[in-house]
Amino acid sequence: MRDPDDMTLDGRAPHRDGYSRHPRLPGLKLLPRPMRRHLRREVLAVLSRDAPAPDYDMPLGDPGLFGPGSVTWKIHADFPSMMVGGLASLMLQALHPLALAGVWDHSSFRTDTLGRLRNTSAFVGRTTYAPRVPAEAAIERVLSIHHAVRGTTPDGRAYSADDPHLLTWVHCAECWCFLRAYEAYCGVRIPPGLQDRYLAEVARIAEALGARGVPKSVAQLDAFFATVQPELAFDARTRDTLEILGSIRLPIPFAGFSRDLFLGAAAALLPEWALDLMGRSRLRRWRDHGAAHALRLVAPSVRDAMAEGGLAWRACRRTGADYAALFKWTDA
Repeated sequence: MRDPDDMTLDGRAPHRDGYSRHPRLPGLKLLPRPMRRHLRREVLAVLSRDAPAPDYDMPLGDPGLFGPGSVTWKIHADFPSMMVGGLASLMLQALHPLALAGVWDHSSFRTDTLGRLRNTSAFVGRTTYAPRVPAEAAIERVLSIHHAVRGTTPDGRAYSADDPHLLTWVHCAECWCFLRAYEAYCGVRIPPGLQDRYLAEVARIAEALGARGVPKSVAQLDAFFATVQPELAFDARTRDTLEILGSIRLPIPFAGFSRDLFLGAAAALLPEWALDLMGRSRLRRWRDHGAAHALRLVAPSVRDAMAEGGLAWRACRRTGADYAALFKWTDA
């Protein structure tokens, strides 16, 4: 059995001499270091994968698809905001009946929700931080899976995971939520120009998967959302999807509290038009904002716990970059 203290979201992370084991990250840590180490073990025991993973440590100097000078490396480096942003994007994506149909009919989301979340996290991690060859291989694997995902919705509309428009919708929902989660839970106002740069960088992944007309600025992203809103709906499948997320069982202490904390913080990120479409009550929104406030308090402890040995940490070690610099926006 693998040692949970030596796992990342996607494999092992052996230390090398000369690389800082304890990077100094911003924020007040409310949990003492022993509790942060325990938190790391518990989280990685849940999220780590036993499937073969790429080597994030070699070859030395390989920048992957983005490299340490990218905005993508900075935004995707923060564990708590990426987890919350990922959950928020699932909620948002579920509002498109055609996009949800592919997940509903062809994935294990309903029977193995945690496994589905692991796979999504692994894809984002690999395309962001892995060396170029395994990063491109991850894209090719998803392309091959998408070719088989097609069908018909209950109301008779055809769908396909290769549909460029649906791919753009899924990508945009994800990027918007990652940006908003980083600002909310890292306490950083990302300069507009760097937000545009982030969108231009990650558009390459969406385009490689077949998306077209991918927004490469915040203005283009807002315009895309305005055009797609008439296609969205909160139907029985959407409701069931949110209920599945809300009942996911995590084999960790305080699992229910942790789940509700992250899901509430995720819902607090969603745009008002999405919350209105979901019919989310004022009481639920009030609770969501309470969860968001609580997560802001504990996020620095979670960030510190998950830093050492994580994918961003290993990619920085591989390229000789300073991991802590990923969180210094004044130097961007």
